[in-house]
Amino acid sequence: MSQVIIDVGMRGIREVNEDIQREAKSHSSILVRNTLSRHNLGVGLPPGLDISFEGSVGYYCGGLNNGARVTIGKDAGWGTGEGMASGHITVGGYCGMSVGAAMRGGTIHVKGDCGPRVGVAMKGGNIIVEGKIGSQSGFMSHSGKIIALGGAGPSCADALWQGEVWVAGPIEGLGVDAVVTEPTAEQVAEVDAILEPLGLVDSSRNWQRIVSGQRLWYFESRDANAWLMI
Repeated sequence: MSQVIIDVGMRGIREVNEDIQREAKSHSSILVRNTLSRHNLGVGLPPGLDISFEGSVGYYCGGLNNGARVTIGKDAGWGTGEGMASGHITVGGYCGMSVGAAMRGGTIHVKGDCGPRVGVAMKGGNIIVEGKIGSQSGFMSHSGKIIALGGAGPSCADALWQGEVWVAGPIEGLGVDAVVTEPTAEQVAEVDAILEPLGLVDSSRNWQRIVSGQRLWYFESRDANAWLMI
């Protein structure tokens, strides 16, 4: 099926998203032009759709993604891919705070740096950032992997639950109950399998794998100060 083009401009976002959903029923490829960094574009996209947004987008692009392949040409605002269940989102430049917040599956690939709280409360899936992740990335992540190739900001993996944060490069500081461990060869192979389709495997990387120290898993009064630090 041929590609269809949808123009955003100053049209109402509800109207734009209704156009996208309607065209997705008969076209597998959509190009969205004149995005003007508008918010909430491409929410709840269906499986099997390949959609590209020219230029930059605003907040929550690709939120609640249900299997579409989303390409954002330049930068994206906060909450990109929030709550997504499956699919693949690529951001060509910088991505604002809380990318992949509460996501349950799929892959988000950011080619630039990210703002704070990457993968906050994520429940599954993978987030790959070629640049640096901002402060408190991985905050209360329950599952999945955050992989940062360009370092991490302060309070990294704060209150991490059962997710993992992998960092190649300097870490400005660890969050509460975050512990750096030496990854096994099998664990590195798992990460390489995620990076390989993106052409990002590099055997020379010195990985730092951050996991929960499990102090916060069960509250004890003697550890109250640790909870107050979150």
